Amino acid sequence: METQLDPATLDGLTIVLLVAGLATTGVIAGVLAGLLGVGGGIVIVPVLFWVLTLLNVAPEYASHLAVATSLATIVPTSISSMRSHARRGTVDRPLLRLWGPGVFAGALAGGLLAKVVSGGDLRAIFGVVALVVAVNMAIPKTLVIQDHLPVRAWVNRTIAGVIGVISALMGIGGGTLSVPTLSAFSFPPHRAVGTAAALGLLIAVPGVAGFIWAGWGIDDLPPGSLGYVSLPAAALIAPMSFLCAPLGARLAHALNPANLKRAFALFLAITALRMLTA
Repeated sequence: METQLDPATLDGLTIVLLVAGLATTGVIAGVLAGLLGVGGGIVIVPVLFWVLTLLNVAPEYASHLAVATSLATIVPTSISSMRSHARRGTVDRPLLRLWGPGVFAGALAGGLLAKVVSGGDLRAIFGVVALVVAVNMAIPKTLVIQDHLPVRAWVNRTIAGVIGVISALMGIGGGTLSVPTLSAFSFPPHRAVGTAAALGLLIAVPGVAGFIWAGWGIDDLPPGSLGYVSLPAAALIAPMSFLCAPLGARLAHALNPANLKRAFALFLAITALRMLTA
């Protein structure tokens, strides 16, 4: 197994390129989150995985670090987004009460599963689900299952739990999976996006806790790691993503959203295939 890079072996140019690369990742993730309403994690995870592998971090650890660090960056972003949506009245509190516990429990289970799930399995989960999301984004017509949410509470909580588990294992927030799911049940779009921001926090916090526990005590992780969370990477990515999300929201009003979604769907499909073949 490959050993981790010693910071003392990095020259000045490499460090500058690394910092610039991570900051740029945050910019792209923030802009896309505001522009398309997708979680920044769908961008952060593959980019961070490639950055870590370029730095000779073992792929088994790189996958876990990428997912866990992505979840850590979602915490401040989701808090800001949730507060913004709450001021506009688009956070559906009854839905949050119905789905919240299931999402939280599922995300915690996903984080804890990182102890036994291999890096290859994490990449496979990300790649397959990202392909599904890409196809969903590329299809012009929204899939509709029925004109209301399931009546039975246990069905709703099961759906929420599955979303929590998959999101935590992918390192993504609430929007990527919950918004299309709610749209399939004819839930109002603005309320779906607003509530997804709150669900993102309920995914990120327990997911991060689980990944910290799963990676605790592993000696070969890069310096500055808290379990599987890379604190230096999170410190570089999170502020840029936080600051650039409003820019993406403004651009969304000036650009054609249909063309942007198709372009991003293509990018996501290529990214997913690369993760599957990594």
